[in-house]
Amino acid sequence: MSKSPLKVTFFSVLPPFRGGIAQFSQELRKALAQKVNLSAFTFKRQYPDFLFPGQSQFENGEQFFDAPRVVSTFQPWTYFTALARFKRANGSVFITNYWMSFFAPMMGFWARFLPKKTTKIALIHNLVPHEKRFFDERFNRFFLKSYDGFVVLSDAVKQDVLKVRPEAKICVLPHPSYQQFGKRTSKTEAQKNLGLDPSKKTLLFFGLIRPYKGLSLLLEAFSHLDDSFQCIIAGEVYGDRSVYERLIKESHNQNIHFHDRFIPNEQVQDYFSCADLCVLPYLSATQSGIKAMCDAFSLPVLVSKAGGLSEEIEEGVSGFVLHEMTAKGLSSKISAVCTESALYPVKQHLCAVLESKENEWANFAQAVLNFSSEIHHSNI
Repeated sequence: MSKSPLKVTFFSVLPPFRGGIAQFSQELRKALAQKVNLSAFTFKRQYPDFLFPGQSQFENGEQFFDAPRVVSTFQPWTYFTALARFKRANGSVFITNYWMSFFAPMMGFWARFLPKKTTKIALIHNLVPHEKRFFDERFNRFFLKSYDGFVVLSDAVKQDVLKVRPEAKICVLPHPSYQQFGKRTSKTEAQKNLGLDPSKKTLLFFGLIRPYKGLSLLLEAFSHLDDSFQCIIAGEVYGDRSVYERLIKESHNQNIHFHDRFIPNEQVQDYFSCADLCVLPYLSATQSGIKAMCDAFSLPVLVSKAGGLSEEIEEGVSGFVLHEMTAKGLSSKISAVCTESALYPVKQHLCAVLESKENEWANFAQAVLNFSSEIHHSNI
């Protein structure tokens, strides 16, 4: 494939840093590199250890970076050395991922001191944080004023941006599915690998566990379900794990399987293959990388109406939407959708859609580049 003459400088968190943003950034980086002359950079460190709520900022195994590590967010003097690297890369477009106001001073500084001829694009995952801090509003305003254009993954985030900067140039692109973890395998084999009962209907709650994701609500709802259900909770707790351990203990329910740890990439396939339904009872959200993983495994999802989670869900066709955010409402909805007549057509639809997603990341990257080029040429 011939490359465009466009030169792009790309900064984001990248593996072996953990988390959905790192996975997203890596897939986007690979797709962009097939189309343009790309220079990619990443963090030396994102957070000081005492501010990081998890056990490690890195994936298991050897910490191998294949992109230059140029900045530590909490060491401002490194902002200048990173800026110098970006200038030497001499990109016509600078693209960064933004998901936390903690990064705003650093990323805003870069945008303001990069050459004026460089078009600055921010791909915003979240603008309004799930756990608010006193500096969020001021930092976000500074950040948004520093960039020329914004790519967002849901209309909910678009509206958040427009509230702060009404004249902002914004491109809305749906979150592509994560297909790097493989394809759905035998449900029986996956359940055997995870020690699950193959006779029960299986619910999945997956990913980093934080209060806004509604796990407490799911555990309370699960106590209202009968013995034909089992629930597997897989992910590292960010915060106080004793809250969930107490809820599980008090339930006296042997059908809850709590895998309280970071799930390595090579084990993801089993978790998404073992389940009948993935439940995302988020109290606040914009979009979800977990839903993008479900799409790749043709696994039906039940999502709350928080933020942009339900924007792409057509009830009973591509998934299910929870309208009553109570334990009783959630348990009733789970019981209603966990039938063959409800799940089968959704699975069939997801399988058919998946066949058309082979070039999804390439198309996403091209749309980002088209938007960036439009702004770049309008600024010349």
